[in-house]
Amino acid sequence: MATVSGFESLVHPSKSELRQFAELFGPLFHSSSEEARRQAVAALSQCSTVPETIAIFIASQPISIAAPFLASSPCLSDDLLITIAKTQGLAHARAIVRRENLSPKVIDALVDLRHERRPDKPARVPEPAPVKPLPASAEAERQAREEVLRQTIKTLANQLARPSSDRLGLLTLTPMQEALLVRFARNREAGLFASTLADALSSSRWLAERIMLDTSGRQLAVTLVGLGMEPEETVSVLTALYPQLAQHEGVRTRALNLIGQLDPVECENRIEAWRKADGYTFPKESEVAADDPHPAPANTSQKRAGLTLAGDEHARAVLKQRRS
Repeated sequence: MATVSGFESLVHPSKSELRQFAELFGPLFHSSSEEARRQAVAALSQCSTVPETIAIFIASQPISIAAPFLASSPCLSDDLLITIAKTQGLAHARAIVRRENLSPKVIDALVDLRHERRPDKPARVPEPAPVKPLPASAEAERQAREEVLRQTIKTLANQLARPSSDRLGLLTLTPMQEALLVRFARNREAGLFASTLADALSSSRWLAERIMLDTSGRQLAVTLVGLGMEPEETVSVLTALYPQLAQHEGVRTRALNLIGQLDPVECENRIEAWRKADGYTFPKESEVAADDPHPAPANTSQKRAGLTLAGDEHARAVLKQRRS
């Protein structure tokens, strides 16, 4: 820590000072305790200048040590962030997602990490806010509220904590897509959120935007539940994009009440109906070319005006109109 503190005090370290620090840091790091390593890395995460070899070394450490450096260090270049995300695994990539400022280049690279599969783990159920101590005279009321909260957790767990094997063949968010959606929702970056959602749905961007335009938040809730997003993250996204869902109805938030009413299987079916209607209205270029070698220009405004999220019935009507 003395070595790190001395390096921190250098406003503009020279090349020789950078080289000396790089030579000293490795041996000292390996001979230090776990806690000392974490403290040193946390301190260096605030330095604007760190030798590149040391930056790579720290960024490649186990996530318990590297997390603050990946999430905030200003000395990590876009190329280095992308390399770390691709080579060090999902935990490191998710730490990078937490950075306040990410360039489009890094965001695109993170979105492209679609090969990552969701680890087999039980779904996390949102924990209720802690209840303030009540007077002894209100003990019965406290117990009743706790029972309601226990039933809420059981209900959500039964509805949403489905084994990953149950989702075989279904559209499922990758952990990276989930992390990006949470980030973009938290930062109110609606455009990036819509792009990521469209990517997760394998649909047009317009479908994602249409889902988000439902100011009640219900259509987005249906989408996130149908895509298998973790319940805790679903609540986080909904309350960030639709602040009214953070309000309480009784002992639960409106967001919790909303997702508690949704059946995952019905949500999955609804998504497929939306995607089918979207595919009829915004077909892939290859499908258009195969259907008609000289297609007429599409009237996009008419298509957008005609498309709703009603499901298969409307999709069939659109298809019939296209064929006529």
